[in-house]
Amino acid sequence: MYARTTTVRGDPRAVDDGIAFIRNDVWPMVQRMDGCIGMSMLADREAGRCIVTSAWASEDAMRASATEVQESRRQAAEVLRADAVDIAEWEIAVLHRSRPAGDAACVRGTWLDVPAGHVDEMVDTFRMSLLSRLEDLPGFCSVSLLVDRPGHRGVAAVTYEDRAAMERAREQGAALREEFSRAMGARITDVAEFELAMAHLHVPEMA
Repeated sequence: MYARTTTVRGDPRAVDDGIAFIRNDVWPMVQRMDGCIGMSMLADREAGRCIVTSAWASEDAMRASATEVQESRRQAAEVLRADAVDIAEWEIAVLHRSRPAGDAACVRGTWLDVPAGHVDEMVDTFRMSLLSRLEDLPGFCSVSLLVDRPGHRGVAAVTYEDRAAMERAREQGAALREEFSRAMGARITDVAEFELAMAHLHVPEMA
């Protein structure tokens, strides 16, 4: 399973319009493409930062869709009054759901660089040592781990039932994050919190 993320940094005042555009215009188009298995959108209203993730059954399907989504990506950037757009492609290495995410769900994302040649080790360690401990965090709903093998990097996204739960888990989450990164010799490059603005992912359990 594979995923493409489109990160848009735009005007905080345009976030609601951007969510509506992705939900009403982009998602109906993308879900008809061969191999599409879902889409989600994260939104940081204060920073104007939105991340749209499309999921694909194969790397070929993801690559084949690239040209088709260019125009909708341009339009989304225009709606969000974006000053920067970043595209990345990933392998979905882990996806575990404990409970469904409701309308109030929020997500904390952690980006990290991994030593070359250690991506598989990171995935195994995540599954065996970290997954069960994340499940114990207050309000935990699900977690995903995406990896970019050529780029030696990964991103983990933990979904909580609401912002209050995410805030309660902040200290524990930080401790787990630091412990994991030290054990892997990885470097955390970013940590950010988002509203889960849209979730239509049909990726099977991959824990």
